[in-house]
Amino acid sequence: MTTTEAGKSAGMGKDLVVYLCLLALAGVQFAMAFQNIDTSQMLVRMLAVAIVEAGLAVMFFMHLWSEKRGFVLFVLVFTIFVLLAMQYGWTDSTRMVVGAPFATFAK
Repeated sequence: MTTTEAGKSAGMGKDLVVYLCLLALAGVQFAMAFQNIDTSQMLVRMLAVAIVEAGLAVMFFMHLWSEKRGFVLFVLVFTIFVLLAMQYGWTDSTRMVVGAPFATFAK
């Protein structure tokens, strides 16, 4: 087993714990899929578990856990901004499919 500069063990223990947590969260989602609940409740519960699962994966596998808090907040805000900016184009794509319903053409 190797050691890092700080003297901490560089073993696979932390990797294994995170992997097992991700597997457990996937199992929770699988079990939730068979519950007899309303669709909106299912969406909220699944989305909450998915956000926790994605956050754990991003923080650990992209090594954001060891970064400064300001950088992590920047990545979070930037990601939310990009996702919201991507949603801006949906209205235009709908207009291209169905046309502009209230537009009148002058002859």
